[in-house]
Amino acid sequence: MRDTPFFHFLEEFRRNRVAFGAAIVVGLIVIIALVAPLVTPQDPYDLAHLVLRDARRPPGYIGTGGYTHWLGTDSQGRDLLSAIIYGLRISLQMGVIAGGIALVIGAVVGCAAAYIGGRFESLVMRIVDLQLSFPAILLAFVIAAILGQGRYQLILALIFAQYAYFARTAHGAASAERQKDYVEAALSIPLSPLRVVLRHILPNSLPPLIVVATVQVASAISLEATLSFLGVGLPPTEPSLGMLIANGFQYLLSGRYWISIYPGVALILFIVSLNLVGDQIRDQLNPRLRR
Repeated sequence: MRDTPFFHFLEEFRRNRVAFGAAIVVGLIVIIALVAPLVTPQDPYDLAHLVLRDARRPPGYIGTGGYTHWLGTDSQGRDLLSAIIYGLRISLQMGVIAGGIALVIGAVVGCAAAYIGGRFESLVMRIVDLQLSFPAILLAFVIAAILGQGRYQLILALIFAQYAYFARTAHGAASAERQKDYVEAALSIPLSPLRVVLRHILPNSLPPLIVVATVQVASAISLEATLSFLGVGLPPTEPSLGMLIANGFQYLLSGRYWISIYPGVALILFIVSLNLVGDQIRDQLNPRLRR
């Protein structure tokens, strides 16, 4: 067990205290987000139980429900701690779902282009390069504005904005694998081209895709929060972190800092932790980047 590559990977990861601490933070956030209904005193989705009398109350205020609002309340009377936990849950769902689908689409497109080659490869990769020349936030904003507000519309916008990163990475890795002897041996058996791509080229192209996936999940969470802040992401009835920050932005100068500051701190902590974990995974999977 101790001689397996996976165990050595974990041991090397654990030696980096910053990355290991970030992984613990990510793990705690994921666990809390998954059990949100069990650990929060209020359901921020249930508009019927929100009391406007409790709106914009400072941290430590005891509301009409009889429990303490440790981080205060927002402009709708939501318990801010509950809203942040549910917001992290939404952000995690958006990031994982959009990042996972973008990974599948990008990997298939990149590997297919590398295997087929010729004009098809040139056409597909020029389209990918053209998309990569635009900022991801601009593409996501345009698509979200066209499709309208909603969870599924936002997921589509995030997928469209991110799949090109996976396609470019998969194409580079698959192009190198395409020239190796085991691919030529598989084709000479002969195996079908689809099986060669899915069973041989794609699995050997996964390490760089896993690295990109960890970074793109954090990017998808950031994009979702940005789009919600700008008003083209999730609807106001769903307390995403971006929406919470936007709701409290107008109260910053009036001294009610907690409505925006606390969701912003939670968002930054989650994204920075994910990026630290992704950087460490990248360094371990790519020997040329090891310190």
